[in-house]
Amino acid sequence: MVNVYADTSVIGGCCDKEFSEWSLALFEEFKTGAKKIIISDLAADELTGAPDAVHLILNAVPLQYRQYLDTCEKAKELALTYIREGALSNKSYNDALHIALATLNNADVLASWNFKHIVNLNRIRLYNSINMRLGLRLIEIRTPREILNAKDNEES
Repeated sequence: MVNVYADTSVIGGCCDKEFSEWSLALFEEFKTGAKKIIISDLAADELTGAPDAVHLILNAVPLQYRQYLDTCEKAKELALTYIREGALSNKSYNDALHIALATLNNADVLASWNFKHIVNLNRIRLYNSINMRLGLRLIEIRTPREILNAKDNEES
């Protein structure tokens, strides 16, 4: 089973016209157990005040296909390292923390719609160069559309 760390944009994307098709499809894979969703306390905090529909989508995933994480000091330190080394600015601390949490908790992939700070080739290279230097694993970062299971009836 693929373990997918979903940042807040993926969950909120279920109710966003631009991203709903792929976010909802990914949540269908979570609901069937094709993939497991990893949610952090950071994402839960960021969803405070989100529409009820967003919470209903997340809660529709059976508990056995959900993993919850608490932010640890090691993740905070790694997030600050990303910032200190120029991968992100101080204003993007939460984004750095999402990446650190996914890295340290062995997510197979981090899913996001945040193209400026997270799903960005140059930044991904920076995160992974820092991870390598620190002896940490590399992190895959993709949009939900890129990590959906292929359909047998796809057209070329």
